[in-house]
Amino acid sequence: MSRAAPTASKLHTFDALKNPQFRVLWLALLLSAVGTWMQIVTLSLLVLRLTDNSSTALGFVSLAQALTFIGCSLFGGSLADRFDKRKLLLFTQTLLAITAALLGFLTLTQHIALWSIIVLSVVSSAVLSIDQPTRGALVPLLVPKELLTNAVALQAVAFSSAAAIGPALAGFLSGPLGLGGIFLLNAASFAGMLIALWRIQLSGRAAVRGGEGKPDFRKSLTEALEVIKQDTFLPWIISGYGAVLFFGPSVSLILPIFAQRQLHLSHVGLGWLFTAVGLGTVVGGLAVASFRKLKQQGRVFLGATAVWVVSLIAFGFTHTLAMAMAALFVQGLALNVVQSVAISVMQGRVEERLRGRIMSVNTLLMMGVRPLGDFPAGALAGVIGPGGVVWVGAGIVGLLTAWLGTRSKLPEL
Repeated sequence: MSRAAPTASKLHTFDALKNPQFRVLWLALLLSAVGTWMQIVTLSLLVLRLTDNSSTALGFVSLAQALTFIGCSLFGGSLADRFDKRKLLLFTQTLLAITAALLGFLTLTQHIALWSIIVLSVVSSAVLSIDQPTRGALVPLLVPKELLTNAVALQAVAFSSAAAIGPALAGFLSGPLGLGGIFLLNAASFAGMLIALWRIQLSGRAAVRGGEGKPDFRKSLTEALEVIKQDTFLPWIISGYGAVLFFGPSVSLILPIFAQRQLHLSHVGLGWLFTAVGLGTVVGGLAVASFRKLKQQGRVFLGATAVWVVSLIAFGFTHTLAMAMAALFVQGLALNVVQSVAISVMQGRVEERLRGRIMSVNTLLMMGVRPLGDFPAGALAGVIGPGGVVWVGAGIVGLLTAWLGTRSKLPEL
């Protein structure tokens, strides 16, 4: 008995949830993320329906989103560092709910078209360019520094849990509710975040920590990029993280194509593929959250990236639902570890006044670089097939990972 207690005490999986304000935000994020994932899957299905299953059209939607994030992300991070983060999130969450409701209305009334999907995607992406770095910069204000990695991992768990639940719900409900009904459900899911943000209380100093002196945006962006450049770890991990996101086709692009062309699955089967990824990311997030401080972060990052590469290659060979789900589960687990390590490093190595801008880099990678990579991947899928696309992406990331691993000295914390 004397040996069991210390072992249990090493696990800190849910420590950040003991903080009431973070717990309220986390629960609201979970609800909203379920709606978001329902919309991600449904939007892909809608584009395919409108364009006679064109993977190129999906790539164009991703390209529009990517260009918007590339143009707006760093600007959004500067706003997060200058203004009251809670009020800024209330504004962005309201706008996102409105765009989701408008998408649902146009779909239900059969006035939806590819051009209107692209316009609404651009608007949503511009708003998310402000919303995501602001939300990322808010978390360190709610939890102590020693729980930051735990909180980041738990945020990933919330989104990953939604990735396991939302796509399956979209598959099951798209029949009785229609695609437009799914979009309206997503609009309603923002109510939880709005209520949570009204309940969170921040001191004026904490809410607007970066706003003193009101620096111009160009100077504030230059300062943040200079901090990244001078750091010994950040350029290394950001480059590896960016490669995974750019060369690895996103699940929202590849799974609908893969399900139709290689596995010949229905909407329900597609939902199960998304669920497998989500379950893997939940397990990966819980694993990272179980450690108060993750040691040898460089090696953990490289190891998780290598596992991601192998699982992606295996996924390209699958021809049954069970095999595809197994490969996607491992891929989701590895990707969550990669993402959680990268984000916790990015947040932990900069001053509080710079966190909005540093998290805008994460937004740029996740929402700009990733869909930008989807555009050539979508076009390439029409030439070499979905399996070929994932093999090419995995091969490039594998070579880069091998190169990073041969560096004489891995950066560690």
